[in-house]
This record gives sequence, C-alpha cells and structure tokens, in this order.
Amino acid sequence: MTQPLAKIFQPAKTAMQSGKARTKKWRLEYAPPAPMTPDALMGWNTMPDTIAQIRLEFASKEEAIAYATAKQLAFEVQEPHQAVVAPKAYAENFSNAKRVAFDGGC
Repeated sequence: MTQPLAKIFQPAKTAMQSGKARTKKWRLEYAPPAPMTPDALMGWNTMPDTIAQIRLEFASKEEAIAYATAKQLAFEVQEPHQAVVAPKAYAENFSNAKRVAFDGGC
C-alpha cells in the first residue's frame, strides 16, 4: 500500500466567523487515497481507508513539518493567503467627496 500525501496548512476563517478563532494553528490532513463510493444499502459515501479522517493540529508550521519528517510522510506545505484590507475611516461614510450621493432609494 502506498503512503498517501499529507497536506500541512493553516485553516482559513469560515464565512460564518467574524473573528480569527481556530486559524492560528497548523493542521496536517491526509488526501483521500481513493474516491468515495456510495454504499449499496444506505447510499452514504464510503471510503476503503479511514486515513482521510485523521486531522492533527500543531502550534507552528515547523512542528508539523518535524512530525511529518519523523514519521517519514510525504507532505506538501500550503502557505496561508493574507487578506488585504483597505484602511477605512467611519468619517468616509459622510464625506462630500463620495461618487454618488445617498438618495434613500427614491
């Protein structure tokens, strides 16, 4: 049996979060070794191997890489995307230099 590829990444915040909770740690997950197939009786998706269900969390990227090299795992590291937020001030909502004046939808 071949060793599946492990993916080391820092999870992004979900659309349902306003904060950055659970995005500081690094995660190691395995890629699924085979595509999911529907079960004949219930129709649920099943996998021949449960290794894709394993998720390990680490405090830093270096710890995750050290773990993967110690266990001789084939892995790839995905660097996190940094969000670019344009600086805004609350006073800009009331500026006279706005492109379109607020008309209340009339």
